[in-house]
Amino acid sequence: MVKKETAYFGAGCFWHVELAFSNIKGITTRVGYIGGDEENYPNPTYKQVCTDQTGYAEAIEIVFDPNKISYKELLDIFWKSHDPTQLNRQGPDYGTQYRTAIFYLNEKQKKEAEESKKIIEKKLGKKVMTKITKAGAFYPAEDYHQKYLEKRGLAACPV
Repeated sequence: MVKKETAYFGAGCFWHVELAFSNIKGITTRVGYIGGDEENYPNPTYKQVCTDQTGYAEAIEIVFDPNKISYKELLDIFWKSHDPTQLNRQGPDYGTQYRTAIFYLNEKQKKEAEESKKIIEKKLGKKVMTKITKAGAFYPAEDYHQKYLEKRGLAACPV
């Protein structure tokens, strides 16, 4: 039996990020919240996260089969799915919950994320604002947020 691995990325609105990963075989996704104040906001709600007071990022959890897709390949998709040079915003969405972030689970992920960030920064010729931090607890978002765009037949976030 293949041991699955997990990855966590924040890249703006989680609906958009989930859509970027939705057509990849061998993975499952959930959107939710990570990287916030777990003591004062355990199991946060969307309404709480939108206050910009909880410290959580809108993020995607990806469970993947490393024999079918590598963490490095997931990182490539992550970098292409958003503008990592923006601080606490993506497009019209702004606030710390929309920050660009990689939440690593082990030293291998941390090393690969740091290496890929250096490559992207050099390629873009700009400072990349993506924070690479150890993952804390991931809290799945409310059911209506899961596969939000896919359920509505949309190819992008409505603005």
